[in-house]
Amino acid sequence: MKTLMNQLLSDEAGFVISAELILVATIAVLSLVVGLAEVSHGINQELEDVGSAFGAMQQSYVYRGLQTADKGSIVGSYFNDDRDHCDSQYDIIGTPPVGEDDYVDHDDYDY
Repeated sequence: MKTLMNQLLSDEAGFVISAELILVATIAVLSLVVGLAEVSHGINQELEDVGSAFGAMQQSYVYRGLQTADKGSIVGSYFNDDRDHCDSQYDIIGTPPVGEDDYVDHDDYDY
């Protein structure tokens, strides 16, 4: 046991945590946090676009029934796709670029 302790004390092949390593690790972690936040924002935007596309699809249909003389008939059907309560509630709306000193009244802008 004494020889093992002497070997551990005289061993110089260990790993030393230096201030540079801590600084590099901190910068790497902060970069990952910011990067993942941007990825999350991008994914949410794409999923919102997909949801808006599904909500904007017109799904109304009509087909007429058929009837023959004294043989039989088929009843027609229809479905009217009304606007949903939440359609376009959270749609992403593009706005024009503005300078640092310019002011744009977004109520007057034609989307």
